[in-house]
Amino acid sequence: MPPSRSSRPTQRDIAELAGVSITTVSHVVNGTRAVAEETKLAVLRAIEQTGYTGDAIARSLVTGGTRSIGVAISLIANPYFAVLIQAIEREAASAGYTVLLADTHDTVDTERETVRTLRSRRVDGLLITPSPGDGSVIGELVSLDVPTVLIDRLSTRTDVDQVGAENIQSTSALTAHLASLGHQRIGMISGTAGLSTSEERILGYRLGLGRSGLTWSEDLVACGQSSQAGGALALSTLLALPEPPTALVVANDTMMVGVLHELRRRGLRAGVDLPVVVYDDVEWADLVDPPLTTMAQPIEEIGTQAVRLLLARINDPARKAQTMRIPPTLRHRASCGCALVHSH
Repeated sequence: MPPSRSSRPTQRDIAELAGVSITTVSHVVNGTRAVAEETKLAVLRAIEQTGYTGDAIARSLVTGGTRSIGVAISLIANPYFAVLIQAIEREAASAGYTVLLADTHDTVDTERETVRTLRSRRVDGLLITPSPGDGSVIGELVSLDVPTVLIDRLSTRTDVDQVGAENIQSTSALTAHLASLGHQRIGMISGTAGLSTSEERILGYRLGLGRSGLTWSEDLVACGQSSQAGGALALSTLLALPEPPTALVVANDTMMVGVLHELRRRGLRAGVDLPVVVYDDVEWADLVDPPLTTMAQPIEEIGTQAVRLLLARINDPARKAQTMRIPPTLRHRASCGCALVHSH
C-alpha cells in the first residue's frame, strides 16, 4: 500500500514496495552501479506509485531525462578550456539543455568521484576530458551504457564517441616549417606524460623531423608538464645542452608563457635568438613581440561538435560510435624567425 501523498515518501518506502534493499534503490536512483533490468523496473514502478517523482532526480528516472549534461574537465588555468566550456554551454543551451560543470583536477581518483557525483544528479550524458592514465572510468561508463563523449584527449577505443583537434599532422607541419628555414637541431617542449595529446604531438614532431630528413634525438625533447613553470624549466634544460637547439616547438600555450618568461630572463628574444612555434593559439599571440607563429585549435567547433555527438547518442543509444578529428589552422607570424630570414 503506497504511503499517503501528503507525506514525503522516502527510499525506504520505495524499497519496501519494490521488495528490494534500500541500497538497491540508491543504486537505481544515483546510477552508481548496474542493477538487473527486472529489479530496476520494480524500483521505477515503486517510484511512480509513491509519488517520489516530486524530486527532480527521481522524476528523471520516470520521464527519461533531466535535459542536463555533465562536463567533467580539469579547470586548470588554460585559456583553451575556458573557450571550450563557453562553446559547450552555448550549444547545449540552444538545444534546451543545461550544463553541470565539475573539476577533475586532472587526476583519475578525482575524475571518478566527479563522474559519480554528476551521475547522481541524473545528467542525461557526460562530456569528459580524460585525466592522465584514465581507462577504468571510461570503461565503466561504456559498460553501463552511459552516453559519453571524450573531448580533446582521445583514446584508441572504438566504442565511445570522441571529438578533438588533429595533433600529429599539424605538429609535423610546425616542425617541418622550422626545418625549411635551415634548422637541423629542432627541440621540443612536450606536455604532461600519459596524455594522448602529448604523445600525439611528440609523434607529429618526430614525423616532421623525418619528413625533413632530420634525425630524432631524445635529448632534444624536454617535458614541460603542461604548465608555465614546467615550460620555463624545460627550456633551461634544452639550453644547457652542449649543443642546444637552434629552434623550438612548444606543445601548448601554457608552457609557451613559461618559455617567453625564461627567454626574457636570459635576455633572449623569440624569433631572433631562438625561433619558436607553438601548438595552440591565444588572444595575445599577435600582441607579443615578435607575434607568435601558432597552430590554432578549432576550440569552438570542438565544443559544438561534442555536444551534438552527445545529444545524438542520447537520442539514439544504438548508433555507431564516432571519432571526429578537426584540423587546426596555421597562423604564420614572426616568432618562427621568418621575418629575420626574409630581411637577409
